[in-house]
Amino acid sequence: MRWRGNRSSENVEDRRGDQPPSMGVGGGGALRLLPMLIKFLGVKGTLVLAVVVGGYGLMTGNLGTILSVLTGQPMPQQSAPQSVQQTAQEQELAEFISVILADTEDTWGQIFTASGRQYKEPRLVLFRNAVKSACGTAQSAVGPFYCPADQQIYIDLGFYTELSQRFKAPGDFAQAYVLAHEVGHHIQTLLGISAKVHEAKRGVDKARANQLSVRQELQADCLAGVWANKAHHERKMLEPGDLEEGLRAASAIGDDTLQKQSRGYVTPDSFTHGSSAQRVKWFKRGFEKGNMAACDTFQQPI
Repeated sequence: MRWRGNRSSENVEDRRGDQPPSMGVGGGGALRLLPMLIKFLGVKGTLVLAVVVGGYGLMTGNLGTILSVLTGQPMPQQSAPQSVQQTAQEQELAEFISVILADTEDTWGQIFTASGRQYKEPRLVLFRNAVKSACGTAQSAVGPFYCPADQQIYIDLGFYTELSQRFKAPGDFAQAYVLAHEVGHHIQTLLGISAKVHEAKRGVDKARANQLSVRQELQADCLAGVWANKAHHERKMLEPGDLEEGLRAASAIGDDTLQKQSRGYVTPDSFTHGSSAQRVKWFKRGFEKGNMAACDTFQQPI
């Protein structure tokens, strides 16, 4: 990607120098990659997008856990972190993520303004090992995630090593896609979509609740594609091969792919983020159409 020289976001909070919080409080993971990775999207999903991108799956967040705290109060700001010890590679990755976040701010700010709305920018929290959010305490294994209760995105940069090595989805655009997916969940929160999904899941069986989660996750993939469209056509940030990197990442964290890897068989009724084919389809749809109207996964066949 052509990102060097672009502005960095002012909405990045670096907690990598903080002492890891106690894990006594419940967690919530996001995009569950690790189970996304165990779950990449762990809280994600809301705590979704990551290390068995949440429980299982990149960007497979525990939407139910996250949405259950939508009415919670934001966490107070923490004191300044200790100085961060990082390699040159980590420093460059932190700079890259900050630039991508700034680009999503520009994109969504313009889109919201054009529709008569005001875009409230999310904060990005960098952490190591474990972190406290308004959605609970989460370990790095949950992968990147978005917490709607404090409207913040949480990422342990070590996740990107998992994405590249374990999930065979290397590349800077693959990394950008992960962040853009989490920003997609922020868009859903601002538009009231997350709250509606949370309400719709009340009183329905597990299979139906999972279907709603899948549609929400696929919409976040589509919104990530909308951002990529603007970054490519308006700012010429994408280089040859970048789109393929993003599609590879989307495929790598599909529920079916993750389930096959973790247990050798697939149970579609348990999907919470969508199959590899579905995630690729909706990311591509957002990229090709370049507008939010194309991302109504709740009214269209998925």
